[in-house]
Amino acid sequence: MKILFIGDVVGPQGCRFLQKKLPQLKAQYRPDLTICNGENSAAGNGLTFDSADWLLRCGADVITTGNHLFKKPEARQVLERCPHVVRPLNYDCAPGDGYYLFDSIKGRVCVVSLMGTVFLDALPCPFRTIDAFLAHPPVEYDCLVLDFHAEATSEKRAMGFFLDGRAAAVLGTHTHVQTADAQLLPGGTAYITDAGMTGPIDSVLGVKKEVILQRFLTHLPNRFEIADGDCSVQGVFFDTDGKKAKTIHAFCES
Repeated sequence: MKILFIGDVVGPQGCRFLQKKLPQLKAQYRPDLTICNGENSAAGNGLTFDSADWLLRCGADVITTGNHLFKKPEARQVLERCPHVVRPLNYDCAPGDGYYLFDSIKGRVCVVSLMGTVFLDALPCPFRTIDAFLAHPPVEYDCLVLDFHAEATSEKRAMGFFLDGRAAAVLGTHTHVQTADAQLLPGGTAYITDAGMTGPIDSVLGVKKEVILQRFLTHLPNRFEIADGDCSVQGVFFDTDGKKAKTIHAFCES
């Protein structure tokens, strides 16, 4: 099973660029499944019906999310009506599901979204949450792919080793800067600390650099605006045979 994972898509700019580049990436990698993190895909941040629909029309099969998911009020309705949009599994009081089962002739892939808790919301423990999910899975699957949306590198690394041999891939998101550690862990799990971002290059995590510099210099709240200009798409491609991955490759295309 060949799987393409797209890092956090930021704003309409990121969506438009993905619309342009994803067909090229699919022609190059020929994935059986394409996953996008879309928690920042709406204008500003968050996720809406329009941004979710855009990502799906671009070619995403599943949309994972994270802590900014609920920045737009309609996200609750999106989760109720769009099974392809996956909320974090440990957001257990929210509508929707923390997983999506992708069924193909090559196998059944369970895509799970999960949030870390270090420097983020005080949600139920992600380690115990995913452990309970694996002990009593609600669906039968051939392999599991986890989008672990977390701030701390240590928490992401720990999750990778926690699930090594039990998940086909543990892919970090949230920090928007692609890390240089795409690897196969000893038990056969494909891992990267952060898959990166799809959005404006000349920015701070997708936001206009002037806005972020002003925040750091004054400590005063201001409105985040998505940057303009050239974009890039970052992510990973991996190939899995059942529960174990065979290869993983990180990419950045502008």
